[in-house]
Amino acid sequence: MKITFMGAGSTVFARNVIGDCMCCEALRDSVFALYDIDGGRLEESRTILEAMRKTMGGYGKIECYLGVENRKEALRGASFVVNAIQVGLYDPCTIIDFEVPKKYGLRQTIADTLGIGGIMRGLRTIPVMADFAADMAEVCPDALFLNYTNPMAMLSGYMQRYTPIQTVGLCHSVQVCSEDLLRQLGMEDKIEGRKELIAGINHMAWLLELKDKDGNDLYPAIKAKMDEKIADPNCYNKVRFDYVRRFGYYCTESSEHNGEYNMFYIKDKYPELIEKFNIPLDEYPRRCVAQIEGWKNEYQQLLKDGVKQHTRTHEYASHIMESVVTGKPMQIGGNVLNKGHLITNLPEDACVEVPCLVNGKGVHPCHVGPLPVQCAAMNMTNINVQLLTIEAARTLKKEHIYQAAMLDPHTGSELDLDTIVKMVDDLIEAHGDYLPKYH
Repeated sequence: MKITFMGAGSTVFARNVIGDCMCCEALRDSVFALYDIDGGRLEESRTILEAMRKTMGGYGKIECYLGVENRKEALRGASFVVNAIQVGLYDPCTIIDFEVPKKYGLRQTIADTLGIGGIMRGLRTIPVMADFAADMAEVCPDALFLNYTNPMAMLSGYMQRYTPIQTVGLCHSVQVCSEDLLRQLGMEDKIEGRKELIAGINHMAWLLELKDKDGNDLYPAIKAKMDEKIADPNCYNKVRFDYVRRFGYYCTESSEHNGEYNMFYIKDKYPELIEKFNIPLDEYPRRCVAQIEGWKNEYQQLLKDGVKQHTRTHEYASHIMESVVTGKPMQIGGNVLNKGHLITNLPEDACVEVPCLVNGKGVHPCHVGPLPVQCAAMNMTNINVQLLTIEAARTLKKEHIYQAAMLDPHTGSELDLDTIVKMVDDLIEAHGDYLPKYH
């Protein structure tokens, strides 16, 4: 069996996912094909993973494929393809995504999922994903594509609507959402045996139900703690807690993410909200710089001390592969097309995050029904942007980029329409060849 990892220069993540596979008896004898366009980063990944493979019993085989000219061979015959690419990297593209909007007074926190930064990241990544899909259709048409790259809903939604490739989008936040919430609130005794339902869209899926092992609803106790937590100056999760106060439900992704998915918290006319809700402006660039430096140090330490035994993580990828290979069923939170109205009050062409059953036949999304009206309304403000960004990538019409930016909740609440158009034009020019030509 062959497992291909696209963007294998993301060494820490490749180490986790492939290391997880090496921990699984059903997967460990696989050929692990590493693909990247950066030779230096690919070699770092090969070095670490080869050392890990030997440490963990010497099972399987690692192959490396460098550059677009070798991409098709990297994919040929794969049963599973894991995607973790970042088109344009931190430098120059993430820097552009933050610095150009800043000239227009538009501030961001993460800029990888929504907002003008998420739109631009989607536009430069979808063409690459389309190329992946074309190659896969030729050399591994039955492979399951596991997408980890953001903007999740835009990229997975494009793959699901406009390519023949079986695709599921996977996030890190669903499986830790309720446990993390209970720990923050000092309710650790309610973790074991809890029952939950999470549904919505990526990074804004809603914890619709949370019950303890005896079936008691935990939301009354959770809501009773919200005012106290939001008043705490050291609380880092105030946006999500404010969602509970204002909309009734907790959501899956962090407050630094959700601070920019709406028109509420980052407002030029209300600068005091930044401090009140602990909004970390420019958080992602700081994080990127720290991660790049941290990996340099970690890599040198690994070369010096050797690679230690890997412990299987909570990432879904290896567990999905194991379930498909062995037929042993499991449940995940997956990003899938809302075909058949899995969530009845969201559109069918939206990419939604819902419970999915996995078995030997693949990934099977579960019907959820309607979201609470206010939760569906919040999701729709994001879905509008996602669908228009996909349309822009599909048609290469610049007007759809403008429209996506205009309808983005944060962008549209801060800038007038003419300024939005100027900002988009500046971003397109700054990104240069990282984007196709729009008309």
